[in-house]
Amino acid sequence: MDAFYVILSIVTIIWITKVALLKRTNLPPTPFPCIPIIGHLYLVKSPLYRALGKLSNRHGPILMLQFGTRRALLVSSPEAVKDCLTTNDVTFANRPHLLAGKHLGYDYTTLSWSSYGDHWRNLRRIASLELLSTHRLQTLNSIRVEEVRLLAKKVYYSAMADGMVEMKSMFFELMLNVMMMMIAGKRYYGDSEVDVEVAQRFKEIVKESFVFMETTNVSDYLPWWKWVGGRELEKRMVALRGKRDGFMQGLLDEHRRKQVVLTAEGGDMEATGTEREHKNLIEVLLMLQETEPEYYKDEVIKGLMQVLLSAGTDTSSGTMEWMLSLLLNNPDVLKKAQVEIDDYVGEDRLVNESDLGNLPYLRCIINETMRMYPPGPLVFHESSKDCEVGGYHIPSGTMLLMNLWAVQNDPKNWDNPKKFEPERFTGLEGSRDGYKLMPFGSGRRRCPAESLAMRMIGLALGTLIQCFEWERPGEDMIDMTEGKGLTMPKARPLVAKCQPRTKMAKLLCQM
Repeated sequence: MDAFYVILSIVTIIWITKVALLKRTNLPPTPFPCIPIIGHLYLVKSPLYRALGKLSNRHGPILMLQFGTRRALLVSSPEAVKDCLTTNDVTFANRPHLLAGKHLGYDYTTLSWSSYGDHWRNLRRIASLELLSTHRLQTLNSIRVEEVRLLAKKVYYSAMADGMVEMKSMFFELMLNVMMMMIAGKRYYGDSEVDVEVAQRFKEIVKESFVFMETTNVSDYLPWWKWVGGRELEKRMVALRGKRDGFMQGLLDEHRRKQVVLTAEGGDMEATGTEREHKNLIEVLLMLQETEPEYYKDEVIKGLMQVLLSAGTDTSSGTMEWMLSLLLNNPDVLKKAQVEIDDYVGEDRLVNESDLGNLPYLRCIINETMRMYPPGPLVFHESSKDCEVGGYHIPSGTMLLMNLWAVQNDPKNWDNPKKFEPERFTGLEGSRDGYKLMPFGSGRRRCPAESLAMRMIGLALGTLIQCFEWERPGEDMIDMTEGKGLTMPKARPLVAKCQPRTKMAKLLCQM
């Protein structure tokens, strides 16, 4: 009995001390209970952004969670997000060191995973100037146009065959081909000239890479877990790292061999101006490597290639799939978009990127799609020093979770947020509405590929709307259930019924 009272006294003292410490340090409120060892990990359910959204609805927009050994700040209001990304933008510019960043991010040195500093700023500058600047995107416009035309051609042949088209894979292959053409000058889907074995290896690597985006690694929060049941996952990451590294290195070596041949034939190794503009990313980076070999090492180049390939494919293709799904469930909106394109573009040519600025309703549809189904519903950052958010003290090393899905689907921020209503964005330029709508993030670590994504989504969906009549396969509405993963994929791939529009048949036959 004495032992019982001793234990009870110790537990009471610990509890009182903890409560007093929380009050003294003014930390944000924390949900009860916080279970010893695992903390709030019992709250981690799929989809995570919805589970955390419910938590914020019950306890408030600023919460402190304990995920095993990691402290996490959860914010889910425009005011709190603004506080994190303006006043504390530099403080929260780091990324948490998760196992994926170690094995798939070249030991936290890639653009996605590196801490804020000179190295990250240089990577950001390279990505922004050499591939994603407005001028660079305009120079590479022909790649996107060609790939979208090929997409329309594939849809046309499928429609003529049986009228049913599986769109998930078509959108995904479109974006992979666009990114690989911009990065390496070659496409891997639907090209008979590509080595079949190499193409298959590429597809397997891409598929396996996205598997890890659907998996929460418990070892990131309970380090001892890897000795219990987490070793297999880490082994798979290490194996994938080897495959990805080998594939990217093969692309670099291939370009080096081509350059040797060109040089031997009298080609100019130091192309500048117009010649450089039309080079792919690998060619540009290898030129930079010639001038600064100590910095532009192969690992830096491969890291940039991997980030651009992974970040520029699944997010945009997923948004396209959600957008077409919403249009099929709302045929009146689809018809209105079609009329807008017909009125401005006509039927003698296909829509192009220069038309997008004159198709405001199409832009409204894209914005509304990304409001309801943001490509990055949860954004992860980490504090580099103590700071204050919403009047609360936030210690250094706290992982920040910004629940953009919760912000963009909160009735406090949007009237009837569950309703697909593109008209709510009429007159709103761009793809942001303060901190209520920010599908590409904000602050220093805002997605640098926003302009590319908006061009691709607008061009691809604009072309499909212009060229085809779309319907649901049956009377039932398209299933809008969300699947697993950090990029909000659809649980069930979109299958749609379509047929070529009579007025566009001539153009489609000429493709």
